[in-house]
This record gives sequence, C-alpha cells and structure tokens, in this order.
Amino acid sequence: MTILADRASENRTALLDRLAELGELRAQANLGGGESAVARHRARGKLTVRERIELLLDRDSPFLELSPYAAWGTDFPVGASVVTGIGVVEGVEVMISANDATVRGGTSNPYTFRKTQRAHEIAETNRLPFISLVESGGADLPTQSEIFIPGGRAFRNLTRLSSQGIPTVALVFGNSTAGGAYVPGMSDHVVMIEGRSKVFLAGPPLVKMATGEEAEDESLGGASMHARTSGSADHLAVDELDAIRLGRQIVRSLNWRKAGPGPSQPADPPLFDPEELLDLAPADLRQPLDPRDVLARMVDGSRFDEHKPLYGTSLVTGWASIHGYPIGVLANARGVLFREDAQKAAQFIQLANQVDTPLLFLQNTTGYMVGTEYEQNGIIKAGSQMINAVSNSTVPHLTMNIGASYGAGNYGMCGRSYDPRFLFAWPNAKSAVMGAAQLAGVLDIVGRASAQARGRDYDEEAAAAMRAAVEQQIEAESVALFLSGRVYDDGIIDPRDTRTVLGLALSVIHNAPVSGLHDGWGVFRL
Repeated sequence: MTILADRASENRTALLDRLAELGELRAQANLGGGESAVARHRARGKLTVRERIELLLDRDSPFLELSPYAAWGTDFPVGASVVTGIGVVEGVEVMISANDATVRGGTSNPYTFRKTQRAHEIAETNRLPFISLVESGGADLPTQSEIFIPGGRAFRNLTRLSSQGIPTVALVFGNSTAGGAYVPGMSDHVVMIEGRSKVFLAGPPLVKMATGEEAEDESLGGASMHARTSGSADHLAVDELDAIRLGRQIVRSLNWRKAGPGPSQPADPPLFDPEELLDLAPADLRQPLDPRDVLARMVDGSRFDEHKPLYGTSLVTGWASIHGYPIGVLANARGVLFREDAQKAAQFIQLANQVDTPLLFLQNTTGYMVGTEYEQNGIIKAGSQMINAVSNSTVPHLTMNIGASYGAGNYGMCGRSYDPRFLFAWPNAKSAVMGAAQLAGVLDIVGRASAQARGRDYDEEAAAAMRAAVEQQIEAESVALFLSGRVYDDGIIDPRDTRTVLGLALSVIHNAPVSGLHDGWGVFRL
C-alpha cells in the first residue's frame, strides 16, 4: 500500500464517519413514513414494502437497491416513497419498483418520478423483466405541476419494455388510483388481491363530482370485478402472500434467458484485503490516490494487465476481470488529464470495442489541463477525441466515482450524461463544474475585472463575503449525498463493497448482448 500510516488512519476515520451518517439515513428510509405510519399499515393486515420484496426474491439472494438516498435534502422523505432495485426471482435477475404506502400513501413526487424513470432506463438497457409492487394514491397533488407532464413517461416506459420483449409484471397490493391505474393497465401480467386491490381512474368521490353517480369501491375498481368483469386482472390472489406466490409463478413461466456471454475468467478473490480501501479513499481529495492500489483490492486475483503504462501516465488503462467478467479499466491517476492521457483513452476505448469488452471508469479527476502551453498543444482536440470515443462506444460502461469528478473530466470519464449502465460513488466523492475554491476565485476575478472596466472601486469586504458564500454553496452541492439525493448516481456504496456491487452490475449488463462498435475503420493510433 503506497500511503502513509497517519494519512490512512485519517482516511479511515473520515470514511467510517460518513458511512455512519449514511447508515442512519438508510435506517430512516427503511422506516418509511415512521413508526406510527408503519403501525397503521400493519394494523390493516399488510406487509411493509421491504417485507414484500424479501418474500418475492429467492431465498438468500442479493438485492442491489438503487437510489436509496433519493430526495435527501428536499422537502420529501429520503427514499422518495418508492424502493427500486435489482434482485433474483426464480433464478432470473429482475428490476423491482415498489411503492411504500406508509409514506404519504405511496403518492409520487418529483423524486419518485426521477427514481422510477432511472429504474425503467436500467431495465430497458439491460433487458431486465420489470416487476411493479403497486400501492399508490397516484400523484402528490401539491407538486402536480412538476410531475404531471413528465410523469406520463412512466406509463410509456412500461409499454416500451413490453414492445422490446421485456416482460412487465404488476402485483397490486392496495390502491392504484388515477394515473397509477395505468401501471397495471400497461403491464403484461397483473395480479390483484381479493378485497384489497382497488384500481380505478377516479375513486367514488371524484366520480360523484364528475358524473353525479354514487359508486362503490368494489364495483368501481375492486379486484374481483377486474378479474371477472373488466378483464384488467389476470390472476386473483386471496392475500398478499398468495399474490407474491403468483408473481414468482409468472416469472418462472417466462422461460427467460440471458442474451450476453457468461463469466469467462477465474473469479478468485483479490490478493489484497478490500478492508484497506477505507485507508485509501482520500478524505481530502487533494491527496494522491494510485488507482492500481484500488484495483488490487477489487479485481479477480489482483490481476491487472496495464496498457501503455509509460505513456499518458495521469490515466491508467488496462485489462482485468471482476467475478469472472472481463473488463477494460480507465482510471485517473493524478487528477488532471493531459493531451497524452486523452489520446491514450480514445485508443483504449476503441480496443475494448474491438473485442466486445465492457469498460469500467474509475473517476478521480479535476478535469483537462488548462494554460497557454496546453491549449497550443491541442488539449481541446485531444479531449474531444476522448469524449467522442466515450460517446460512441457501444460496449457497456460502468462508472465509479472514487474521488473528484470535476469539469469536462466528468464527461470524458463517462459521467451520468454519457449514459453509463450504472454509476456509483464512494462516500468521499465530489462532483461539480470545478472545485469550490476555484469557482469562487473565478467569480472574484470576473468581479474585479468588471469593476475595473467601469472605473469603480472593488469592495474587498463584500467580495470576501461573496467568496465565502459561494464556496460554502458549491461545497454543499458537490458532495456525494447531495448528488445522490437528486438521483445523479445509482447509489453511494461502502468502498469495501465495490467488488461485490460491480460484480452484480456486470452480471446484470450481460442480460443483454455485449457488442462493441465495429465500424470498419479499425483502431486509430491517435
């Protein structure tokens, strides 16, 4: 390990503190609407959302929860009233989206939409059967202006999945009201529960207001009516456990097969202890972090065949495998990306596409190098080549932010806007247009130039206050928890779980064919 003992201790302490904070937030999210709301839910004879998921999944199989910190730092409860994630049902990897009815009746707010939209994207790209566990009062009406128009995409997404031969299943545990009625309406397979499921575009009060009709719940939208009269239900369950049994039965009958290749390399564990990643993850992002040390604690057998090790040394590239799945790695070594690094990256991405190998990006970059010398040396052209290669690469990409992800370096290293199949972050990670101090300094320089151009004195006291305020704002908005709260990643993970999470993600992406960009040009030596 190439890190001093005192610095390793500082890193470990800082990471454990952040993990403890995250653990408290996860516990809060797991409680849903709180103890009293859960007690009311149980008093109605209902299982909680996580109990439903646990019973649906195969015994002792993993569940990769996605976006668990969605809505953090907003007016909405952490988790955004829905649980999404990937699990195994009857031996099949599936995407699960489950309403938490203890949180405002399971109604959907703007962050619920972001979270479910991301789940739909992952399911479509990776060919995952989609299972909806439905119990929702529809839209959170006070925020309807933010969700009504974009929210319709959720139903469109279900039909898109079905049109691509990706099965969709809805298990309705309670109300599925208004727009929410289209979740079972748009699903291929629908299970409703006798006396529990209520599916209607308008409940009795709205029907009364709209038409004057005195309607009754069961005849208007009860499970028995939908199973026997409307045909909207395919299966009528006697209770929640029976609904889950029927859901598993449906998945078992899909005859689902992965379309991508299976593991092809020895999946032996790393030679170095993943526990030591807590010592390596820099609490202060100005600290150096050699990605080779990270890879030695993450990849199979700590084997890493480095590509072009003597050229473009601020970026490490090479070949490895995780849980038997081959990967190509691009990892920042010294923060700044130079022309040589960008050209090396573009060539390596072409090589990975040539042999149909997924790419893993380990982000820890402050961006592309600036300055007269570097501009004259073609940094824009080289950076554009790298971003072009990332944009048009067709092998699956996985991204892990293990430190900084600033400026255009975020783009070149496959940030969220470049559609990686999955993007996770360590608790110490940060991302922004630039560092807080640098951004505040830029604004200060611009302010001084503006004052000088107008012939005015520059107010140093006000400028100092402005710099402090800007630094505080940018620092708060660049931390991992803020970004995860806005669903800009798929979750913050414990560094020690990196190998496991990436292994699960690689297994998921191989549900779809894995094919590189074969355009007939061959590989350019840039």
